[in-house]
Amino acid sequence: MRVYLSYAIKETFSNLWRNRMMTVAAVLTVAVSLSLVGSALLLKQSAAQASASWQQGTVVTVWMQPTASAGEVSTVNTQLAKMPIVKNCVHTTQLQDYNEAKTELPLSEWQPLTVADMPTSFRCIPTIPNDALTVISTFIHQPGVYKVTAPIQQIRQMNRAIRILQVVFLALALVLLLSATVLILNTIRMAIFARRREVSVMKLVGATNWFIRIPYITEGFIQGLLGSVVAMIAVWALHTWYPLHNEFTLDTAKLWGTNMVVLVAGVVIGSVGSAIAIRRFLDV
Repeated sequence: MRVYLSYAIKETFSNLWRNRMMTVAAVLTVAVSLSLVGSALLLKQSAAQASASWQQGTVVTVWMQPTASAGEVSTVNTQLAKMPIVKNCVHTTQLQDYNEAKTELPLSEWQPLTVADMPTSFRCIPTIPNDALTVISTFIHQPGVYKVTAPIQQIRQMNRAIRILQVVFLALALVLLLSATVLILNTIRMAIFARRREVSVMKLVGATNWFIRIPYITEGFIQGLLGSVVAMIAVWALHTWYPLHNEFTLDTAKLWGTNMVVLVAGVVIGSVGSAIAIRRFLDV
């Protein structure tokens, strides 16, 4: 057994060194492709986390007409309080909305306004973000209501843009993963051709098929493993050094989970590439 392992290790590293340029190319291709895969996974998780955070903080604002009567305001307030899909509501007065306008609008826009020109408003958080549409449809035509707003469209647009980025990242990654598999296959093929006479002699003296195959399988495995380790470092660096808003920041557990996926993918790519090469070019 010790002799077997010694032979496998020696031959594996001998093959890697003999075809070192192809080995480096294969490792770098695996690293780049898996870095894109890891980045896409991080982007997907960050987007899902941020989307959930935004949706939980979705505020539906019912703006009353500046001339709305006290009865109309009271009616809307009562209806909102009785709606099970509304978690809580805050009523802001005309003065409060006027002061907010002073802080958020340019001087030229709020200066002509007076407190009497401002609407009162109810700012509500729905129990489920999708219920925002129900609140809007319920109060949009209510007497005394000016309009009902919620940032639903902005969230949808952001999610759509993130999904497009994910598709682009994953498409590039798949192309590079295929390229990496082909490079590993070619590296193993070159190693087999370089030692085809030795393989024939080993077969003649009674070497088993697996005794001959193991070094080539291990070679592809190591190439995939090295590429995945480089990709894991790149994913970790991206997560650590690239500043993200709080909603997008992932915890360490999710980072490690992503890196484990990258590691397994690299090993699988290396093993599959070497297995295909052995099946096609090694007649044992």
